[in-house]
Amino acid sequence: MTPLRERVDRLAEVLHAQRVRVLGLLADNGEDWALADLAALAAGIPIVPLPLFFSASQLAHAVAATGMDALYCPSEAQARRLGFRPAGFAVPLHRRDAAGVALPAGTAKISFTSGTTGAPKGACLSAPGQSAVAHALATATRGLGIERHLCLLPLALLLENIAGIHAALAAGVEWLAPPLAETGMSGAAGFDARACLAAIERHRAGSVILLPQMLLAIVAQRQPAPRSLRFVAVGGARVAPALLAQARGLGFPVHEGYGLTECASVVSLNAPGADRPGSVGRVLPHAQARIGADGEILVKRAAFLGYVGERACADEWLPTGDLGRLDSDGFLHVEGRRRNVLITSFGRNVAPEWPEAELLAGGALAQAAVFGEGRPRLCAVLFAPAEVSDKAIDAQVWAANARLPDYARIGAWVRAESAFAPQNGLATANGRVRRDAVWQRYRERFDAL
Repeated sequence: MTPLRERVDRLAEVLHAQRVRVLGLLADNGEDWALADLAALAAGIPIVPLPLFFSASQLAHAVAATGMDALYCPSEAQARRLGFRPAGFAVPLHRRDAAGVALPAGTAKISFTSGTTGAPKGACLSAPGQSAVAHALATATRGLGIERHLCLLPLALLLENIAGIHAALAAGVEWLAPPLAETGMSGAAGFDARACLAAIERHRAGSVILLPQMLLAIVAQRQPAPRSLRFVAVGGARVAPALLAQARGLGFPVHEGYGLTECASVVSLNAPGADRPGSVGRVLPHAQARIGADGEILVKRAAFLGYVGERACADEWLPTGDLGRLDSDGFLHVEGRRRNVLITSFGRNVAPEWPEAELLAGGALAQAAVFGEGRPRLCAVLFAPAEVSDKAIDAQVWAANARLPDYARIGAWVRAESAFAPQNGLATANGRVRRDAVWQRYRERFDAL
């Protein structure tokens, strides 16, 4: 038995002895994070991973909504701020008196996402559903020669939790989860591409998971890929094919995937031998997807049991809110968010993710948000690093427009004062833009043009 397995079993026994009902997990990346996650799974106790970048009110909401009565947290001060007291064990376990909350039967994990409003929403997931995703990913990457996976994203994000730790365990691959600062991550949006590349080199990582903004920053370094890399998964938001091509030109084995929290992260994935740039890959064996009559992607329910505080989910097919299509070879293409579709004053429908992907393809821009509801031309709020000039941004807008039809071209743009980030309310934890918030902040500048 490995030392980690022994520690998992010991902590599971403690959780049982303490009669913990719901365990919260608030910690930086590291072996202890995985220890708590795996111990709760072994003990059959629902666990609630809490992102360190959540605000105090978001953390308090997650604690109260789940009836959390125990918290695994290395910081006693942080635990006390949330109303917990030390339990008196060698492990950093804290307790609080809390009334039980009814959860869907079989709930093993409650994953909170920041979503599009201030109060995060908790998705209840089953243990078999999480395991199915992990084993499907292990199968999809088998034979690539991956010996070591390096966790770059916060483990509190379901994507890294399942596709990193659990998939690595299912594949018999070593995983490493150093503190986030060592891999270039700070908060939900801060990222140092040079530190990240150095960490990949130092740990000789065979696989990593990146968000599109991270890939963009890494490509901007114009450095050859570390030789150890065998597979780089990119997800969380749409990735422009041109960015994938640039990354591959530098030797990065990048492959785009697609998923959502309610499906325990990954639903489809491109992989060597089954790769189609512009798509998000073939649907993995554990999942099923189809396209609804209105073009919305529907995924067959497996891991998802319902949301905290709501009735258990009984629908067989989950609406994803994403518009898309399945091509003749079974590759899934995501073409935008259903509720984001813009209708210009000329009556043309445009999914903003389309021109946004083209805007981000050039390398000068870090983020883009496109608007145009009821307007004759589309407009965009663009964020670029301080060293990028307005002239360079304008050149990239012109280049994107040259690849777009006239009705999808950008007629006006303004430069964002700061990056779209969870800290300023303009982005979710995985980098998706909070469009309403961005529009409210910059609308007056467009009206003045």
